[in-house]
Amino acid sequence: MCRLVGYLDEPILLESILVKPVNSLVMQSLHARESSVPTNGDGFGVGWYAPELSPNPGLFVSIFPAWSDRNLIHLTAKIKSQCFFAHVRAASVGGTNSYNCHPFSYDKWMLMHNGDIHQFSRIKRHLRHLLDDTIYNSIQGETDSEHFFALFLQLSQGQDFTNLTKIADIFEQTLRTVERLSQQYTDATNPSYFNVCITDGKRLLASRYCSDKNTAPESLHYLDNGNFNDSLNIKGVVIASEELTDVSNRWQTIPANHLILVDEDLSITFRGL
Repeated sequence: MCRLVGYLDEPILLESILVKPVNSLVMQSLHARESSVPTNGDGFGVGWYAPELSPNPGLFVSIFPAWSDRNLIHLTAKIKSQCFFAHVRAASVGGTNSYNCHPFSYDKWMLMHNGDIHQFSRIKRHLRHLLDDTIYNSIQGETDSEHFFALFLQLSQGQDFTNLTKIADIFEQTLRTVERLSQQYTDATNPSYFNVCITDGKRLLASRYCSDKNTAPESLHYLDNGNFNDSLNIKGVVIASEELTDVSNRWQTIPANHLILVDEDLSITFRGL
């Protein structure tokens, strides 16, 4: 499985979370601690917001392993953002090319995913039939994750997202639609995993979910307004596949089959799925 990190609060250097911690995302690309697949070397991506320039995020993706990409080290030391996503990939659906690297973006939205949709090839065509031409033609890669994102965007058309709970409603509708397609067109012998993060640059939503309620979802933790470590004081919210520091009592695990909703004021609520 892949590994991911999301951040929301005051602008900080990206390296503060992606490079410097003892169990940073760069470290997890080579040796993940909480995954049955320790190496995530099939590319990486970083997406960040600079609202003074545009409401839409900037993206940097690469098919090279994060641990060996010097550009990543240099860029994260020079870019500050109040909201950013980062992802290291262990390919499941889709080959190793830049179009399959997370995060994915469309207008102000950004999404990344750790997990997989079981037998996605059997539902891919049926999912695409639910998309209008604009959303359909925005798909550039082959991954189940980007198609999940496209369906979320389709269901978002005409919605009022003033309240974060409405984003959660559309996310859950997207999830249930994929589950319905899976039940209809696959043998459902294995579960699907949905550790998904979505943001509009101001708010953040993340899921920790497995379609089989008797199977544990993939790991997902959060840090809420606490010290990242003794030398770096980060007061925002961090969502991460793995605890980035060795101070475990500062991290909390997102409950299985729940959404975590982080609003603009950094207030956190949970919602069962």
